[in-house]
Amino acid sequence: MPDDDLVFKALADPTRRFLLDQLFARDGRTLTELESEVDMSRFGVMKHLKLLEEAGLVVTRKEGREKKHFLNPVPIRQIHDRWIDKFTERNVTALLGLKAELETEDPQ
Repeated sequence: MPDDDLVFKALADPTRRFLLDQLFARDGRTLTELESEVDMSRFGVMKHLKLLEEAGLVVTRKEGREKKHFLNPVPIRQIHDRWIDKFTERNVTALLGLKAELETEDPQ
């Protein structure tokens, strides 16, 4: 599955988006900390985190006996640059052209 597909699949689930929001608010959380934020079993949270890791949205690091989870915003930015930027560029260019045209018109 291409990387974009994994990212879209990961972002499609509201629980996974919530976990990403939690990591955005405070990075470097353990499984126990993330589990305490959702009404779901530890195993369920682990499955969601595994999918987020496979998509590259979460990276982990062992610190002593703890495994900490960190948000990786790069895949989301790549999706933005590929799918959103190119579609909004035309609109922004059109609005800038309209603005310039309106500012140069001679008011009568």
